[in-house]
Amino acid sequence: MSEQSFFITVLTVELVIPSAQSLKEKRREIQSLIQKIRHRFNASVAEVGYRDKWQRSVLAISLVGAEKKQLVRDTTCIRSLLLENANIEISDVFQDWL
Repeated sequence: MSEQSFFITVLTVELVIPSAQSLKEKRREIQSLIQKIRHRFNASVAEVGYRDKWQRSVLAISLVGAEKKQLVRDTTCIRSLLLENANIEISDVFQDWL
């Protein structure tokens, strides 16, 4: 078997949801966002922080691929998708390559 290389990136995004007045409203907004990212980019997404806070969240988004260039494009598109969402604000973004 030939040696294959692949790339893994994890995007950690801290969000503020100023319009959320309850955990239920926050979760509805976060779940909608998670589904969009999963569907459009075939990414693994999980809420990993501030799960009990009703106006804050941290998402971890993981992508695996054979071409780093494609993963860079995908993460750029994910950031744009997050910026276009009027109901959330991005307070911090961190990207790590594994």
